[in-house]
Amino acid sequence: GAADLRTPRAVAELRRAAVVVGLDQYVEQVRDLLRPGTRVLASGLGAEEERARAAVAEAVAGHAVALIGSGDAGVYAMASPALEEADERIDAVGVPGVTAGLAASALLGAPLGHDHVYLSLSDLHTPWEVIERRIAAAAVGDFVVLLYNPRSRARDWQLGAALRALAAHRPPQTPVGVVRNASRPGERVHLATLATVDPALVDMYSVVVVGSSQTRVVAGRMVTPRGYRWRA
Repeated sequence: GAADLRTPRAVAELRRAAVVVGLDQYVEQVRDLLRPGTRVLASGLGAEEERARAAVAEAVAGHAVALIGSGDAGVYAMASPALEEADERIDAVGVPGVTAGLAASALLGAPLGHDHVYLSLSDLHTPWEVIERRIAAAAVGDFVVLLYNPRSRARDWQLGAALRALAAHRPPQTPVGVVRNASRPGERVHLATLATVDPALVDMYSVVVVGSSQTRVVAGRMVTPRGYRWRA
């Protein structure tokens, strides 16, 4: 995302690191923050487990390592595979970040004002039958739903299936927000409804936010009321 959304703590950890491990495109975004002599281990898409193992091995060897990604390392990102590999020899420090879901929601208005869930539609690691059950549970529970990894060239039908499942439990006028490249060049924000949203507008750079039955559009902004009853 945007450089000004990096937290000061993340910048401090990057500048402290002797070794930086990350996806090549993310490494390029922070290279200007690294100290001279910092060793960089960059790799491409699909090498997440290899990056996690490399970061752990460097830490075991006694180096200060920064394993980087976009958003928050603990949300569909690198913290999980790295900590699965790490043991008590490693002093692991997690640095919170601004997720794609939070960045997208801020652009849409305030869709996360009440209970919400994050769901990934990628079936590369999770069987579609499991994802389908989770979508159904979120639909019945009337949660605001944030859909990650919503649609790719190889997975072009899952988003439509998810939207139909949600539409079975909430009105057709329920707001749906699609944000592509949140806080990045080419940012695009599109507001529709369950009845009108076009999955063709969505790709892997997008986050889809489906409102609950209480979500509404106010002055062009997607808003989910907090639902509190204020007492005098």
